[in-house]
Amino acid sequence: MKADSKTSDDDLIARIADGDRLAMQVLFSRHHVRVYRFVLRIVGHQSVAEDLISEVFLDVWRQAGRFEGRSAVSTWLLAIARFKALSAIRRKSDEELDDEAASAIEDPSDDPEVAVQKKDKGAVLRKCLQSLSPEHREIIDLVYYHEKSVEDVAGIVGIPENTVKTRMFYARKKLGELLKAAGVERGWP
Repeated sequence: MKADSKTSDDDLIARIADGDRLAMQVLFSRHHVRVYRFVLRIVGHQSVAEDLISEVFLDVWRQAGRFEGRSAVSTWLLAIARFKALSAIRRKSDEELDDEAASAIEDPSDDPEVAVQKKDKGAVLRKCLQSLSPEHREIIDLVYYHEKSVEDVAGIVGIPENTVKTRMFYARKKLGELLKAAGVERGWP
C-alpha cells in the first residue's frame, strides 16, 4: 500500500511503527512546516528550531509504536515539539551570557526601520504578541495559529481545560490592551 495525501495520520503512524520510511516521509512533509513554525515562535532562533524539528521527528520514528491515539497525531507532534522547545530554552538560560550574546541584545530605542514597522499593523500585532507572557503567547499560538481546540491545547500543554480558558481570556484581554496602546483598534484589516 502506498502512502499518499489520502492516507490518514493514524495510518501513517501505524506504518511508521512497522518501520515504513515512506510513511515517515509523508508524515514529515505533511506536518514539518507547522511544527517548525510553532517551535520557532517558542525558541525564537531558526537554527535551534531546525535542530529541534529533527529531534521531534526522530522521536516520532522511535516512539510511533507507543502512540495510543488518544489525540490527533498533529496534537501529539505539537506536544513533543513543545516539550523539546521548552527544554531547549531551559538549557539556554543555564548557559552564561557571552560577548556574542550580549551584542545580540536589541537596543530598545527607535531607529527609522522600527518607526516604519510600527506603522505596519502586522508588525504591531507580532510585537504585541511577543509582549505577552510565554504562557499566554503559547495559548494564543495553539488556538489561533494551529486551530487547536481547548481540549487539544489542554493535552498539549498539560493543564486543565478551565486553565486554558482562563489563560485565553486574560491573553486576549492583554493583547487588546497592548494593541489599543499601540494605536490599533479592533476590526482592523
